[in-house]
Amino acid sequence: MLRTNQLTTPSFLVDLDKMELNIREMAELCKTNGKKLCPMVKTHKSTGVAALQAAHGADNFLVGTLDEAERLQQQGYQELVLAYPVAAAENIARVIDLAKRAHVILSFDGVEAAAEFEAMLLQEQIALEYLIIIDCGLHRFGVQPDIVLTLAQDLSKFSRLKFKGIATHPGHVYGKSTAAEVAAVAKAEIDALEKAADLLSNAGYAVEIVATGSTPTVPFAARSKMITTLRPGNYIFYDAIQVALGVVPPERCSLTVLATVIANPDKNLFIMDAGSKCLGLDKGAHSVSLVNGYGIIKDHPELMVESLSEEVGKIRVNGNTGIKVGDKIEIIPNHACAAANMTSFLTGHRNGICERTIAVDARGGSNMKAHSL
Repeated sequence: MLRTNQLTTPSFLVDLDKMELNIREMAELCKTNGKKLCPMVKTHKSTGVAALQAAHGADNFLVGTLDEAERLQQQGYQELVLAYPVAAAENIARVIDLAKRAHVILSFDGVEAAAEFEAMLLQEQIALEYLIIIDCGLHRFGVQPDIVLTLAQDLSKFSRLKFKGIATHPGHVYGKSTAAEVAAVAKAEIDALEKAADLLSNAGYAVEIVATGSTPTVPFAARSKMITTLRPGNYIFYDAIQVALGVVPPERCSLTVLATVIANPDKNLFIMDAGSKCLGLDKGAHSVSLVNGYGIIKDHPELMVESLSEEVGKIRVNGNTGIKVGDKIEIIPNHACAAANMTSFLTGHRNGICERTIAVDARGGSNMKAHSL
């Protein structure tokens, strides 16, 4: 039996017991509160992980890229939601081709991309459903709740596009630093959706889907009677930023990077063989630093990942340590979604015993046909 400490480094590890617990817990939260679960696939970009989510109650999948959507469809998943608007003829053609093999729901926050879809859908003589994106404070995609009716009316002129509901993403929660601030974001998230849904319903629109998702605010959103669908992503791994927000303790983080200490240039400085191309450079969001350093080194509170080059990292010692050159260490990334995208596979283990390899098979560029000349 191969153990994780026998692997070459750097390696990306997933504690299967922890990941499966995270998946079960979220599925139970949705079931208990009567919500559909639509996990965001960009976190793991793996059809193997998606299979675990489906086995534990995921009703459909939210995707950040067309590659993710196509890979999932190839594995037999038929219920897919595009998180972002899609524009340009080449991209729209991929969506329409996919929609001939799966049930695809679009997302819009304006009429321009919708008009492009309408023209191509008329040629194909098919129709697609869509959600209107609501801005609940992130100020990235979406319209303010009080003008959602105007957009709905503008989109209703397209005969090949069918309104299905509304969605939002409170991503600005990652720019907060306390539990109270997280709760405030969640309240604004819920208020925005409820206001938009009420306006649309009162105007005669059938709002079948009211969807939202961010791992820190999901427990709050689950309590809203109007919200129908939860769309978290990070929960399968969790990470150092989730720990800093108070969402979970470090023990719940399932994704780690295994590295080797390769140099000791100074008494209080070590170098490891994992850098920004493994751990990323995230320290928070929206100019707010939630963490110290670039990850949590497990079982070594005296160590901090001080800085990262592309392939190596500096570890600063604060106090006494028994670490030495040749030792292997595990680092919980600050942002698991970014770290998991740095590799082609994860090594799944239980109690340090390697059990299986999990392909990260839905990354950008995974569809060779779509990108070939």
